[in-house]
Amino acid sequence: MKWRLEKIAQLSGNKASVYSIVIDDENETLFEKFLSENKTIFKSEISDIVQRLRTIGFKTGAREIYFKKDEGTLGDGVCALYDNPHSNLRLYCIRYGTQIVVLGGGGHKPKTIRAFQESDKLKQENYLLRKISKEITTLLKEHEMEISADGLNFEGLLEYNEED
Repeated sequence: MKWRLEKIAQLSGNKASVYSIVIDDENETLFEKFLSENKTIFKSEISDIVQRLRTIGFKTGAREIYFKKDEGTLGDGVCALYDNPHSNLRLYCIRYGTQIVVLGGGGHKPKTIRAFQESDKLKQENYLLRKISKEITTLLKEHEMEISADGLNFEGLLEYNEED
């Protein structure tokens, strides 16, 4: 598998930068797929999520209160964007402090399940983001990727290929 980080200019501002991930040679980011899959059934929740992301980028930064922490493994930064505790959608992301958010995918959480592991779609999206988080951590440790001096951007190698 290969992937690349893509900055989402419409959501990135002076408080935080918002990225998403393109897998292999696909045309859409994981976030764009999430929007496409859910925009018809969960139109108002999608609107709320996009507005929350704009607020993060331009007004507040990625404050901890906006996220459900510990959705991945210890220390990997994988979390879910909180919109409303009663919402149906779950969007997985990785937080890097209050200034960078990497959006993954997600889906709707049926009322009948308590944990994401009970939904194949949510489990798949979550585990993919955990894997990418580990790879980003490795790139950061090896200084192939860095966070800019102002803390708002990734710099260096923004693509990863397992086969390299």
